[in-house]
Amino acid sequence: MSAVETAAAARRTRLTLREIVMVVVLGVVFGFLYWVFVQAWNLLAIAMGPAGDLAQHVLFGTWLLVAPVALAILRRPGVGVIAEILAAAIEVVFLGSPAGPLLLLSGALQGIGSELPFALTRYRRFGWGVFAASGALGAGLVFFWTAYRFGWYGQDLLTLRLTVQVLSGIVLGGLFAKVIVRALERTGVLTNFAIGAAADGGSAFPERRVR
Repeated sequence: MSAVETAAAARRTRLTLREIVMVVVLGVVFGFLYWVFVQAWNLLAIAMGPAGDLAQHVLFGTWLLVAPVALAILRRPGVGVIAEILAAAIEVVFLGSPAGPLLLLSGALQGIGSELPFALTRYRRFGWGVFAASGALGAGLVFFWTAYRFGWYGQDLLTLRLTVQVLSGIVLGGLFAKVIVRALERTGVLTNFAIGAAADGGSAFPERRVR
């Protein structure tokens, strides 16, 4: 790789101050939303009665939202993972999640799984299919870690748990994230980020556009 190519790659991965602030804001906002979703999980578990243990899988996709939203807005490597870890940190430090520090590892796994489909497209494709794959992989990757933690391996419900969680990831963590991004984009608040540049037909990296 030439010096020019190396410098260009560095520009593509380096976050500007505006982008850092956006990642932090998304992490904080979704961290609080994730806590709200935990309360919804508890209520759903009660409503589902004997099947209440599956409620966490039904709603699991909601805890994947911040990664694809951040990636669609900023289109930078790593921001999905960072945003998920920040959201998990908010839950642990400020909201007292019973999962404790282990939630940070879960957040990292969710972020890695959610970001992978976007990374495979080199952060150039943001269609419904990529969002769906993001939700599926985010939910699937963390499932195996969670199954180990809670001793689900060997249970008759293991396959059902995985299926429900992945479907939730696709719908609530992937497709719903796309809906959120489109709604935000329509407000015009994202024009100064990579998503706005792409919508204008310019570079996905605003700092590289000709002024």
